[in-house]
Amino acid sequence: MAKVVKNLTLDPEAVERGERFSRKRGTTISRIVSDFLSGLPEESDDALAPAVGRLLGIAKGKGDERSYHRYLEKKYLR
Repeated sequence: MAKVVKNLTLDPEAVERGERFSRKRGTTISRIVSDFLSGLPEESDDALAPAVGRLLGIAKGKGDERSYHRYLEKKYLR
């Protein structure tokens, strides 16, 4: 695929850190940025990571704090 030239404005500290990281990994800052951008989800900003979504699903409709305390007492004290 053809490459696209894009000018970025970055903090000097971030550039220095990126240069050190890229030297250690034998890559380039462009490759690091490209890999990062390629890993971004295509969903909307409201989308949750799968693990977070599963955790929220567990919590839905499971009662209140008091019932959770009773569950813990039953599990660990009996």
